[in-house]
Amino acid sequence: MDMKNSSLISEFILLGLTSSWPLAICFFIIFLLAYAAIMGGNLLIVVTVTFDSHLYSTPMYFLLGNLSFLDMCISTITTPKMVTDFLRESKTISLWGCMAQMFFLHFLGGSEMTLLIVMAVDRYVAICKPLHYTAIMSHRVLLGSVLLSWAVGFVHTMSQMVFMVTLPFCGPNVVDNIFCDLPLVVKLACTETYVLELLVIADSGLLSFICFVLLLISYIVILVTVRRQSSGGLSKALSTLSAHITVVTLFFGPCIFVYAWPFSSFPVDKFLSVFYSVITPLLNPVIYMLRNREMKSAMSRLSTQHVSSR
Repeated sequence: MDMKNSSLISEFILLGLTSSWPLAICFFIIFLLAYAAIMGGNLLIVVTVTFDSHLYSTPMYFLLGNLSFLDMCISTITTPKMVTDFLRESKTISLWGCMAQMFFLHFLGGSEMTLLIVMAVDRYVAICKPLHYTAIMSHRVLLGSVLLSWAVGFVHTMSQMVFMVTLPFCGPNVVDNIFCDLPLVVKLACTETYVLELLVIADSGLLSFICFVLLLISYIVILVTVRRQSSGGLSKALSTLSAHITVVTLFFGPCIFVYAWPFSSFPVDKFLSVFYSVITPLLNPVIYMLRNREMKSAMSRLSTQHVSSR
């Protein structure tokens, strides 16, 4: 499909977070440090899980390593561009660059959504069926689950992008955000987009909401099951699930708000975009590393092995 045949514009203008130069410099420093922390923290989890045999063979940490990898990718799609734009007077992105940004955002976002569901299933089996845990969550099942999450992400993004790339854009070309996203770019098309708007609501907004509700129900089922089996095990289950519930809320909260009402502008939309692409990937390593003794022990072991091998 040749976009040049139907579109009169070749680039979009991103308004970003601010037009004030002093504030832009401040944001540049803050988000540059945040991106460095995102890459460092998540990469540390990926390396630790990969090279520590105990963690790599444990389903929860194997899935956590994949979650951290997805977080790094999602942040890399948006944050470096946002950081460099703080130093530019003209914040532009090419037409195909915008399409690529939307493609990968929904590809990786759909994959992470599926992976979080797999992680919830893993916690259910670990807490409610501990004797069958290793048999059910075998390495073959884990690999299949990770591949499934990537496949779901690909289908999720293609079901929307296959229509997006055919839209003609004649102007205006101003996107009031820090990156290109479907609801904002669809509104700029110079053709009727009602059907595509409904597709975005169903494919992104409704799907996010349903997945979030199902995940909350699964956590409630886990806690009720544990309560029936042993009242003393409830506090341990809550401690185990608290990190997962926090991560799920941080991920799905902004997605539901942005995509359930995607074609109405709200003052908090830019904040939610920052939250989704920067704050959530930044907090995930903090949540899992600071509150997890096994992760800390594994990092200590790897550090000791590295020092002793030198």
